[in-house]
Amino acid sequence: MVKRVFVAPDPGRLRLRSASRAVLGIGLAVVACGLAGHSLVAAITGGLAALLALFTVTDPTVRGQAVTTALLPVVGLPVFALAACLHDVPLARDLAFLAIVGAGVYARRWGPRGHSLGVFGFMSFFVAQFLHMVPSQLPELYEAVLLSLAIAAAVRFGAWCYERGGPATAALVVPAPGRGLYRATTRQAVQAVVGAGFALAVGQLLSPDRWYWAVGATWWIFVNTTSRGETLVRGFRRVLGTVIGAGAGLAVAVPLHGAPVPTAVLIALCVFGIFYTAAVSYTWMMLSVTLMASLLYGLLGVLDTDLLALRFLETGVGMAGSVIAVLIVLPITTHATTDAWVRHALHSVRASAAAAAARLAGDDADPLPHIAQLELTLGRVRLSLAPLVHPLNPVRARKARARQILGYLDDCAREARGLAAVAADAEASHDQRLTAACERVEAAVAVLVSSPSAPSASPRSSSPVHKPAAAAAEHPALAHLHELERVLLSLGSPLQAAPGSPLADT
Repeated sequence: MVKRVFVAPDPGRLRLRSASRAVLGIGLAVVACGLAGHSLVAAITGGLAALLALFTVTDPTVRGQAVTTALLPVVGLPVFALAACLHDVPLARDLAFLAIVGAGVYARRWGPRGHSLGVFGFMSFFVAQFLHMVPSQLPELYEAVLLSLAIAAAVRFGAWCYERGGPATAALVVPAPGRGLYRATTRQAVQAVVGAGFALAVGQLLSPDRWYWAVGATWWIFVNTTSRGETLVRGFRRVLGTVIGAGAGLAVAVPLHGAPVPTAVLIALCVFGIFYTAAVSYTWMMLSVTLMASLLYGLLGVLDTDLLALRFLETGVGMAGSVIAVLIVLPITTHATTDAWVRHALHSVRASAAAAAARLAGDDADPLPHIAQLELTLGRVRLSLAPLVHPLNPVRARKARARQILGYLDDCAREARGLAAVAADAEASHDQRLTAACERVEAAVAVLVSSPSAPSASPRSSSPVHKPAAAAAEHPALAHLHELERVLLSLGSPLQAAPGSPLADT
């Protein structure tokens, strides 16, 4: 787990730059709130709003990101008002929270913008519970949120817009659209409401004041997952990250007693950790989130060991709610999403190889957007296959196949990155063998994605792909293309094992 975080590929150092920019943007937002004379509660609210704006807005273009950021207060401010006004009306508050949970998950069907606005709406209600928001606080909190969002936007789109002038960033959508209850987002919205309802009821039995942690745990387990297998694994990782984070809070946050300077430094490190690890390790991200929450409670003067223990229990309740929901209510199988994401990954491999070959031929093609898309897609493949490769999975044959597929796809990504690096060399010359090798790569991918399930025909027998010749690899690009072709040929074996049977039936 540690190795995955610190040696995971970071094309263009995007994770590093995103995490550094987040620390800068959120830090400046909090400082601005302080200079404006806002209270500690308002400064925390503004900082969390800036964090969400920088973390959840993932539109593929800078212009799209700016539009979504501008829409965040349109969603968030009314939710703040609703939560504050219902603070002393528990039944109406709970029903409103569940409605926001369902709407937030349902909004994922509208792509990255719907996802961002849904998350911001949910977190606005959550933060209102976290800070026990009441109507008299709204004017100050509105000012803090708007100021913080403006500061975060100024950093993201002005002072440090490393995306401007470059290709559009990669963005992923939930596969298997369908209609009605066959649509993944509709099913998940129903599941999330059921799971959150369970978490809310049991969480309130544990604590009338901190019950919202259980609902939050259920919500964040559902975010960015599709199948029931993904949700179960994500729930396990959330609990693991929370346990480790609570231990870190016990060792670090409690002894600080809310001391401002060291607490602020540690919160900045937690923010960096959230952004830097989110794409590669949900456990590490949750460790950072839990420690940051402990530090914020320390600033508010309410942190103690009992609160950390309650945090863990509420997370367990939230996980139980999500497990019950995904197993019983309109379950979505692991195989359906795994198949879709593997296909996405293979198409990205083909597109990156074609763009690299075109670049070497003198065209103005850029393989880097396809490489970025491939990296994002591989993250979704790993998440989708996680239930199959988990140590507790008893089906050894499927576990072995899943590991083979992950290994071969990682090899594909490595060769695609190497090919893109060669294509970026201005002195690289065109070689006719590149076109032929790239065509063979495209043919190999075409065979692997030629049917809705794992293809029954072998690529060696039914495609024009030929076994790569070792003697033809003098050109660096050819070496990567031939190795990519070899890996794709090998990938056909685990994808076609036991023709007709899915990789997973869970």
